[in-house]
Amino acid sequence: MVRAFLTTTLAAVVAALLSCWLVLIGWSLMGDAVSHAVLPGVVIAYVLGVPFALGALVFGGLAVVLIGAVRDTGRVKEDAAIGIVFTTLFALGLVLVSVTPSQTDLSHIIFGNVLGVSTAELVQVAVLAVVGAAVLLVKRRDLVLFAFDPTHAHAIGLSTRRLSALLLGVLALTAVVTLQVVGVILVVAMLIIPGATASLLTRRFGRMLVLAPIISALCSITGIYLSYWLDAASGGMVVLVQGAVFAVVLLAGPRSALLRGRARTQVRARVSR
Repeated sequence: MVRAFLTTTLAAVVAALLSCWLVLIGWSLMGDAVSHAVLPGVVIAYVLGVPFALGALVFGGLAVVLIGAVRDTGRVKEDAAIGIVFTTLFALGLVLVSVTPSQTDLSHIIFGNVLGVSTAELVQVAVLAVVGAAVLLVKRRDLVLFAFDPTHAHAIGLSTRRLSALLLGVLALTAVVTLQVVGVILVVAMLIIPGATASLLTRRFGRMLVLAPIISALCSITGIYLSYWLDAASGGMVVLVQGAVFAVVLLAGPRSALLRGRARTQVRARVSR
């Protein structure tokens, strides 16, 4: 349980940081694509006995290249290209999982197995999480400018292609970190929900970078506790708690339509008096 809490917290923090940019840029679908496309790379890395991150980075980059190649033909729209590439690569990963001889059940890559994380895997998660978070924080200003105004970023000498590639690289690393917790299928939830929740609480990006990791970490720890007491799937429970918090903030948060409607009603009542 201690390793589970540590692993979940590390994954939650780095995924939440990245989710702020994914939500801001509108890369939710790209996050879904890369997180699913890394599956065959992770399986091949397992077979070859090399770090998961290496296989994930290779196939994450391959997915981006293939999406660009299909889109650049001009005959398929970007959303369709993303859907075609990531579903095909994900299917390849499922096939590799089913045919790969292994003494362990590789389904934990798909569904997650945070309660089975070893000390060595915890160290790997910690290293990848620290690297991912450090890159995002060190390049924070450039990435924020790229997200808000890529034209201006290019005009002042920043390479938008490099910044885009940097975000995609961190996305692949984060997918490896979070798949230990929730598996490949639910990775996209941890990459989107925290940033979306924080965006409903504040309009300042700096505050989002603080709120999103805090919300994600608290939800993840709560999900692990609930999964223990309810004897439920840990990864699914973590995402379920995050989704519940998002729903509460959406319906009753400071920027919710419900509260705005109540405020208008109160104002009208005072005016009528």
